[in-house]
Amino acid sequence: MKKKLLLTITAFLLLGLAFVAWELLGPGTSFNGDKYDLYIRTGMNFGELMNLLEKDKVIKSPRFFQLLAGKMDYPPNIKAGKYEIRKGTDLLELLRILKNGHQTPENLTITKLRTKEDLASLIGRKFECDSSQFMQFLEDNDSLREYGLDSNTSMTAIFPNTYAFFWNTPASRIFRKIYAEHKVFWTDRRKQEATDHGLDPAKAYVLASIVEEETGRAEDKGKIASVYINRLSMGMRLSADPTVKFALRNFELKRIYTKYLSVESPYNTYKYSGLPPGPICTPSPETIDAVLNSPKTNYLYFVAKSDFSGYSNFSETYKEHLQYAKAYQKALDKEMQLGQKAAH
Repeated sequence: MKKKLLLTITAFLLLGLAFVAWELLGPGTSFNGDKYDLYIRTGMNFGELMNLLEKDKVIKSPRFFQLLAGKMDYPPNIKAGKYEIRKGTDLLELLRILKNGHQTPENLTITKLRTKEDLASLIGRKFECDSSQFMQFLEDNDSLREYGLDSNTSMTAIFPNTYAFFWNTPASRIFRKIYAEHKVFWTDRRKQEATDHGLDPAKAYVLASIVEEETGRAEDKGKIASVYINRLSMGMRLSADPTVKFALRNFELKRIYTKYLSVESPYNTYKYSGLPPGPICTPSPETIDAVLNSPKTNYLYFVAKSDFSGYSNFSETYKEHLQYAKAYQKALDKEMQLGQKAAH
């Protein structure tokens, strides 16, 4: 009888141990899908984390998770960040990931952006630091001084690329890593090429931003840059339409009318001489190189071709330029009329 009772107790103990082992080492997740991204905010305590895990039904057994977390001394050692939890992860492995701070990197892909607000908004959507924090950094001359930048030129450090960060990386460290790409790009050779055109890296970037907005045709970028470099060297105003769009913060304008040219802004290159104080977009490295390697020309004017191919006609004289400009305006008027008819 005693032997039978002992066997029964042993069986129950084994079953209990098997149950505990299954709860701890078996599949511990309960969410749908292949993965769940867990975001632990800076300063989040263990109680708040448990509420999040239970609300989103992340784990099958919150009770066992809590018990194991206590045994592993996790509650006082929470590390903020983004953690990718794969479906079927056991509780022991999950707690090891969280306690050791094995975050999943977040990719930041920067393409062409036009304003600081655009960049700050992008970062605010991707990382714990919000857009206002990053915007504040871009506007803080004291923080930017160590990079040789100010609130006008801070965007000249931003190079389109894909960067990997941890989700809880602060604004200053995000900027520092992006700036490292800027330093890699500006080799001694490129700096010398800028100097040869009467530019420095920041000015070359600003000019490239205008060229980037002027055309998508790689073949024309160098020639357009040469027009603006020639104007700068002669003391002519750049009179660049994209800078007026930037000044107005209206990037959908198809046509720049005379009434727009009086907008009060240092970015209005019809009104103020020289380059604008900062870039009007984030140009590609290829466009910057097109500026640095722009050919020596006598061109002072250019206008889009009337066939809407995206290419431009270049002129040395205003008289020749007017002929090309009239042809383009005539074609554009016709195109707009056709569009209005089609709309009705």
